[in-house]
Amino acid sequence: MATSIEQIQDFKGKYPKQLWYLFFSEMWERFSFYGMRGMLVVFMVSQLSMGETTANLQYGATQAWVYAFTFIGGLFADKILGLRRSLFWGGLLMIIGSVILAVDPKNFFFLGISFTIVGTGFFKPNISSMVGQLYKDGDVRRDAGFSLFYAGVNLGALIGGYICIAVAKGSLWASLVPEHLRWNFAFGFASIVMIISLLTFTQTQKSLGEIGLSPLRHLEDSKRKFFEIATYIGSLAIIPIIILMVANTKYTDYFMMVIGPASVLYLFYEMKNFSRAENLKLLAALIFIIFSIFFWAFFEQSGGSLSLFAANNLHDTVLGIKLDPNGVNNSANSLFVIAFAALVGIVWLWMAKKKIEPNTVVKFGLGFLFLAGGFWIFYYTKFFAGPDGKTSLDLFTFGWFIITFGELCLSPIGMSAMTKLSPQKTQAVIMGMWFLASAYGQYFAGLLGANIAEASTNASNLEKLNVYADGYEQLAIYALIAGVLLIAISPLVKKLMQDVK
Repeated sequence: MATSIEQIQDFKGKYPKQLWYLFFSEMWERFSFYGMRGMLVVFMVSQLSMGETTANLQYGATQAWVYAFTFIGGLFADKILGLRRSLFWGGLLMIIGSVILAVDPKNFFFLGISFTIVGTGFFKPNISSMVGQLYKDGDVRRDAGFSLFYAGVNLGALIGGYICIAVAKGSLWASLVPEHLRWNFAFGFASIVMIISLLTFTQTQKSLGEIGLSPLRHLEDSKRKFFEIATYIGSLAIIPIIILMVANTKYTDYFMMVIGPASVLYLFYEMKNFSRAENLKLLAALIFIIFSIFFWAFFEQSGGSLSLFAANNLHDTVLGIKLDPNGVNNSANSLFVIAFAALVGIVWLWMAKKKIEPNTVVKFGLGFLFLAGGFWIFYYTKFFAGPDGKTSLDLFTFGWFIITFGELCLSPIGMSAMTKLSPQKTQAVIMGMWFLASAYGQYFAGLLGANIAEASTNASNLEKLNVYADGYEQLAIYALIAGVLLIAISPLVKKLMQDVK
């Protein structure tokens, strides 16, 4: 007898058992994603001979498409495939993309990346939506559940973020991997762990009961299969277009001008089907989505300008231990999330019991304040530089330690808020819009990183350090302003949220 959704949601203890299955599936998928993400800019500069400005723009375009497609993937999951089939199809496409890159990353770079873009769009928003459906409305344990799930995200990001770039650069297992195949091996890791992720999900999905099944079950099998097959074919047919759009960043500019306004208009169209109370909550969700764009535009310097900053301007020791600076940049944040996510979740639970837990808007504001503190530390590294333009990796790592608490105040809480503020019929679309905000963040991150890189063209390494550091000071100021503004408007947004905490 299948487990009912009521039985799943009536779990005892802090976490439902299904959360652990989704945790491990997401962990391996994030290994694949963050492992590849951490290699992109370094690969483009060192292997494809792109300039740093071009590589930043290319990185922003690539990552923007990854997250923009989550909106499309969420839409098709809601309307046709259901969360589970969408997740499986996305995982399959990600495996194909990473295998292509493992075989020949130089000649098939954009083809492999395009498969992973479409695949991530079908995978990422839907597994998060399933986490949200494990909880009843108003269950105070939901934020703690998303915090634990987020730890799984970062466990994968920690391992993949360090291992892939370290193998590619030859600072890990150099004697075991032939130099001319290091990038192939690095991309190969992404394909192997994505297979593990998909197997984890397929072997445990029965425990989810009716969660994530097709929304078209009321149709005849032949008609339902027609819509599903059409979706599969359409997602493959769009890959050549994605290749063209990703390889030419000006086309990405045009796309970003359209997809955001179009998604908001679609949300307003959907709102006519809901009550006034539900629509006010959706407006609150939209405010969170808009502010998150700015957060990710700053945070996602990690894969762009900070990746080049790490490669050019950082020493290779943390607390006396020799480490790859790029590996540290890619994985330090994830290590700190793993160490503190569960603790932060427990703190939220404790504060909720004491009735002193800050509301979601204030948590968002705090996220920006921590972000500002971290970028201020990145700026401050310039005062510890030697004449060679190399500065302290210890201080840089401490900056990521501070930013981590900002991320924990915003990202898992944001995912949880999206599921609480949106009606179930449109949850995957709202989650897709949440990740679409990340797309805009990635896009603007590329533009910001390109501006910083362009300002340091033909500069000495020390001059380049000062340019990058001064750019991070500006980002710290903007993050501070956003945090103060969010806390100031929290009473207004709290009214829109009504009974949602």
